[in-house]
Amino acid sequence: MITTVLMIEKAMVPTDVEMVTTLHGDESQSFVVLMQPRGEQDQLLRALDDVALGEFGDAAREPDEPEGDDALPPARRGLERSLDALRATGAEAVGQLIEEHPLELLASVVERTGADEVVVLTAPHYVEELFHRDWASRARHKVGVPVLKLFAHGE
Repeated sequence: MITTVLMIEKAMVPTDVEMVTTLHGDESQSFVVLMQPRGEQDQLLRALDDVALGEFGDAAREPDEPEGDDALPPARRGLERSLDALRATGAEAVGQLIEEHPLELLASVVERTGADEVVVLTAPHYVEELFHRDWASRARHKVGVPVLKLFAHGE
């Protein structure tokens, strides 16, 4: 059985679920899903990403998405939907919200579970990626297993 630690920012859509559950063909899979609720600390980076994508209107004003403590209930619902979707494919799946220090939590989960790999499934973050400050780039130096970065799909 392949054990994958999967880091996500939002609920997975069917295309995301298919993408991660077919990475290893017919081999049985187990997922530990870590979901980072939307935080206020990365507003500037999201605005710069919007500019890089040519979405200037979104850069000037943040969409009406909850942040901070208000982001926890929707994040929990998104995590549960993602876990249910993974389980529906026959995979084992457990998960938790990331409350602080995502990379430290990631490293401890990889060690505790004996994970074979980490998959980071996020929207493009061009500024962070340019400076190798995105989760995948930073995780490669911390976890001791292969790290794959995939771009999440929209609704």
